[in-house]
Amino acid sequence: MSNSSAQSSNFIRHIIDQDIANGKNDGKVVTRFPPEPNGYLHIGHAKSICLNFGVARDYQGQCNLRFDDTNPEKESQEYIDAIKKDVQWLGFNWSELRHASDYFEKLYEYAVELIKLNKAYVCSLNAEDIRKQRGTLTEPGIESPYRNRNIEENLELFADMRAGKYKEGEHVLRAKIDMGSGNINLRDPVLYRIKYATHPRTQDKWCIYPMYDYTHCISDSLEGITHSLCTLEFEDHRPLYDWVLDELKTPSHPQQIEFARLSVEYTISSKRKLNLLVSDKHVDGWDDPRMPTISGMRRRGITPESIREFCDRIGITKKDAFIEMSVLENCIREDLDPRSNRLMCVINPLKVVIENYPDDKEEEFTAKNHPKDPEQGKRSIPFSKIIYIERDDFMEEPTKDFFRLGSGKEVRLRNAYDIKCTDVIKNDMGEIVELLCEYDPDSAGKNKKKLKGIIHWVSAKHAINVETRIYDRLFNTPNPGAVEDIISTLNNKSLSIHKDSKIEPHAKTITLEDRVQFERQGFFCLDSKHTKEKLVFNRIVTLRDSWTKPGQASKK
Repeated sequence: MSNSSAQSSNFIRHIIDQDIANGKNDGKVVTRFPPEPNGYLHIGHAKSICLNFGVARDYQGQCNLRFDDTNPEKESQEYIDAIKKDVQWLGFNWSELRHASDYFEKLYEYAVELIKLNKAYVCSLNAEDIRKQRGTLTEPGIESPYRNRNIEENLELFADMRAGKYKEGEHVLRAKIDMGSGNINLRDPVLYRIKYATHPRTQDKWCIYPMYDYTHCISDSLEGITHSLCTLEFEDHRPLYDWVLDELKTPSHPQQIEFARLSVEYTISSKRKLNLLVSDKHVDGWDDPRMPTISGMRRRGITPESIREFCDRIGITKKDAFIEMSVLENCIREDLDPRSNRLMCVINPLKVVIENYPDDKEEEFTAKNHPKDPEQGKRSIPFSKIIYIERDDFMEEPTKDFFRLGSGKEVRLRNAYDIKCTDVIKNDMGEIVELLCEYDPDSAGKNKKKLKGIIHWVSAKHAINVETRIYDRLFNTPNPGAVEDIISTLNNKSLSIHKDSKIEPHAKTITLEDRVQFERQGFFCLDSKHTKEKLVFNRIVTLRDSWTKPGQASKK
């Protein structure tokens, strides 16, 4: 029986429970995650990973990681390595590592068997003619003039295809099913095509490669997969999946079950379009923190725990739907809040001189690393005559609802004193470059005046110069995948870089594994590509929902 929680129960688990109750598959549960190594995994893959590996875990079964490496032109070892890293980072380990290419010889033998059964033939139509003769949803297809080639001729042609005697596109191997079928996938689909390309694993051993629909079902059978879980776009392919296995009488007949794919607003899941963003340098590689790739989310600082919780929270259904980005962000916040130390960082600094504070005086204030968790300890925060505050925390002529610092207005410095602005210094352009203030020496550690405004700050003398990167959504439209010209939907304000941010010295203790909350700014982490010469921090997520105003990054 499953030890899964009621929260993660879904129709797939109900099917598995029934199979186990009926003694099907001897009570075993074997799943697989079968990505094509033609790009990096994205958030949509995370749902499938969590489902397949989670089911295997909860039913004490096994889950294989199998690379569907049947298209050598688009596949590479780089993608294979990245996928393995992503799966492990998400917290899963495969029972067996497999490749479709492991079965190339066996797949070829099965294709020969289909020819001998008069269930497959070599077709010499070009790709365009095959497409035209396939018909439409309302019109049946037209049989190929090569459909009735005799078995001996088909065997010889197929052997010559393997031997490299023909050019690409000169011949294909097609299944012989039904050109009048209401399901277009059964209208004599292509099983093999000629392709002269070096394969990442088999190199130049093969020049014919099997198609996905033919390869996938046989691979599942050879591995003893019991439940082949895939997204809804493969529902119409299931009759072909079953046809191949029934005709060949393979070792087992896995049950294909379809579920809704994961689509998150303001993201795309097309590898082709993601690759376009990378190749045309609209982003900083596959792991750009704005990308919906798992590697991009990892670099941004999103935790595997929050992604797993997100996948569990949205559930498994049979209906496609767009999930709001705020759902993922809430999972991230809930995971980060209890574990993240607090720090003060001024992202866009404005210099403040406290005129009545002694020139040579320095002192330290003590602050909790976490307001609700005393076990995370305390830290010392240095204070001196000159400090930095956020430029947005000052308004020369404050409005009624502005409770931060303004001309002649008083505000409280978090963990320190109350200060009052007495003068504003501007440059020749009329830009504010410095504030002159006075402090109340008796206000340390108190809020006797009940000031509404509390702002963060950093001592100029002790500040560490860092770079902060503020990320917003990469696209301006909720469904960029529906737009062919993906570049036209890009948000040109998706990244804001602040090269002169100031952070308190405790930041020296932060490691790559740490997640911290910059008070009033959001959750941050060190960028994995930072250097010792200058720390770079990525904002992971804001402190509250920032997805209500498209194209605008939240300040808090």
